[in-house]
Amino acid sequence: MNIIFNNLKLFVSIVFWAFLIIVWHIYSGFMPSYQLPSPMMVATAMLNIVLDLDLIQQIGLSLFHIIASIFIAFCVGTFFSVLPLYNAHFEFFIDHRLTPFLNSFSGVGWLFIAILWFGINSFTVIFAVTMVLIPFAIINLRTGILEMDTEILELGKSLTRATKKLLFSLKAPMLFPYAFATLRTSFGVSWKVVLTAELFGGAGGMGYILNKSRQEFETEMIFAVIAFIITFVIIAEILFFSPIQRHLDKRYIRD
Repeated sequence: MNIIFNNLKLFVSIVFWAFLIIVWHIYSGFMPSYQLPSPMMVATAMLNIVLDLDLIQQIGLSLFHIIASIFIAFCVGTFFSVLPLYNAHFEFFIDHRLTPFLNSFSGVGWLFIAILWFGINSFTVIFAVTMVLIPFAIINLRTGILEMDTEILELGKSLTRATKKLLFSLKAPMLFPYAFATLRTSFGVSWKVVLTAELFGGAGGMGYILNKSRQEFETEMIFAVIAFIITFVIIAEILFFSPIQRHLDKRYIRD
């Protein structure tokens, strides 16, 4: 039964993408190529990206921006999330002042501030993306901390008073699902933010390719970059995030 269900899901997915490409191909025949290039033109542009070492380096630079931003945001978010555990005076400030401020601050605002402070470079991109991701990390991890099972924590304290042992053997495993949700959310959001950051504040990356293509009316290259992002996110979801999520579901979800 599961095999039939999985095959049905695969069939529906293939039909959806095939239908989308067919409609795109038909509609592109009625539009100028600089407005809507055909699927073949976009596929050719994607092939050119793969064969061009400079363009591959630009994609690698975007990946570096994303990975660095996620890592820094996760570390900063973790720090502010656990701080109230060791000093309760910070709880109100973090939950009711810092997090709402960061969550409401515009990503474009951080970008232009970074441009004024640091100029046009990779640090500006990483700073802008990081500031957008930090509230996601704080909110997810703070939620995990507040929802930890107090009875299990009390049991752990009755067995040992070693702070490090309680942290790494008890508290950290309880936060794994929330930490993973933070990384998963940050990965998706970062792709949306990094292109804008590189478009205005970066000297390289996929946003730089988009800006250059826009100036030269290479619409097929713009579509190719977008297609690369969609493909990469889907592959990461299938090969990395979904298997880990299934493992966490088996480990943490109670019947």
